[in-house]
Amino acid sequence: MVNLPEEAVRAKYSLPDDVRDWQYPWALADLIDHQNTHTVQPISYRPFDNRYIYYSGCSRGFVGWPVEKVMGNFARGKNIGLATARSNKNPVPDHFFVVDRMMETKCAESSTQSALFPLYIHPDEQDLDKTRRVNFESKLYKKLQKAAKHPEHGTPDEVQVFDYIYGILHCPAYRETYAEFLKIDFPRIPWPTTPDEFWHVSAKGVALRKLHLMEPAAIGQAHYPFTGEGDNEVGKLRFEDGRVWINDSQYFADVPAVSWDFYIGGYQPAQKWLKDRKGRALSFDDVKHYQKILKILSETDRIMHTITMGLTESA
Repeated sequence: MVNLPEEAVRAKYSLPDDVRDWQYPWALADLIDHQNTHTVQPISYRPFDNRYIYYSGCSRGFVGWPVEKVMGNFARGKNIGLATARSNKNPVPDHFFVVDRMMETKCAESSTQSALFPLYIHPDEQDLDKTRRVNFESKLYKKLQKAAKHPEHGTPDEVQVFDYIYGILHCPAYRETYAEFLKIDFPRIPWPTTPDEFWHVSAKGVALRKLHLMEPAAIGQAHYPFTGEGDNEVGKLRFEDGRVWINDSQYFADVPAVSWDFYIGGYQPAQKWLKDRKGRALSFDDVKHYQKILKILSETDRIMHTITMGLTESA
């Protein structure tokens, strides 16, 4: 890239015009000046659409806004994080997602932009304390642990608390009750009314987290056979009678309408994923991946409707 003329690079990679936070000379200088620090990192681009990014975290160059203070916690060690938003302009309060890698700014909210809250803070080179820290306010975390202490399950750890939060954000009663508030501010999490309620909601959050991170054991068999003769190229899309048509002759069969219409992060992933691949031929792995998306969306809807809770004062 550094040896090609700027016009050739822009044409090859469909680069946009320079803007306030990204300019071609900055990106080129970053590549030249930090050749030993750049790494290729996985990134959540959109729900269920993981890609790769050339990321150094040390300057606003190749990446216009690297936010190393947050994203570095995914580059330096294993992590999970809650992706949400301060506000959204969509009619459905669905701007919640879980990631296990850094993410693009609009991954979990299509109308504004997302914020990412990592569960763990990993020390960087400047930190004297090399201990991994849990990213919860300590007093609230201890209070929630005390409220959730159970004779059978014990005291929840940080992952189980994370799953409780994730379960709540997918509870239909919570979304309905706080619908207007969720349009203007970050979500507030209610205290559990009983320890049993905490562990019920946390268990649902576990199932949703594993599904949304696309863990194979959580997904299981994803049917929806890919049918028809053709070149697998994504063209004009339509959903009709349980079939997701990707062109005039090929389709995914036996698809429930809820999978096609389901929203996560302000997007309809079953539609968005295909639209982002228009003009491309789906590979064998692409077909399998899309079948998994369809299964995840239908299972998410099913699990959401099993989450029951009373709503108390928010934490």
